[in-house]
Amino acid sequence: MLEVMVRHRLGDFALDANFASDGGLTALFGRSGSGKTSLINAIAGLIRPDHARIVVGDEVLTDTDLDIFVPRHRRRTAYVFQEGRLFPHLTVRQNLLYGRWFTRPLQRHGDFTQVVDMLGIGHLLRRRPALLSGGEKQRVAIGRALLASPRRC
Repeated sequence: MLEVMVRHRLGDFALDANFASDGGLTALFGRSGSGKTSLINAIAGLIRPDHARIVVGDEVLTDTDLDIFVPRHRRRTAYVFQEGRLFPHLTVRQNLLYGRWFTRPLQRHGDFTQVVDMLGIGHLLRRRPALLSGGEKQRVAIGRALLASPRRC
């Protein structure tokens, strides 16, 4: 279950979103500048909205009325940025495993080998991001997000 109610002002732009999802896959779509990224940033805890209530599963991540704001590193959300944002000094393998460092062993799901095989990136594990194509970088970023064991709704 995902419940989102966010009102936030960013300069002249006013974000006002309110929806619920029963879990599984939830897609956001809209015109450029409509607030999709700002909304995702609020859910992930990258911004602190002016007024919001965000609930994932049975955990309240943000409730401005009750002064609740779970820090981003405790939210167990995964985020794949448009530009990948891989760590340039780490190999592909190290980038993939990075998210595991912040997840308790009992909360981990997703098998490294299975994710690597699914994304077809096994031959890239020793490379650094500077030697990857744009598509390869995106697949590594997706793998890192999956291996971070995001919370399941």
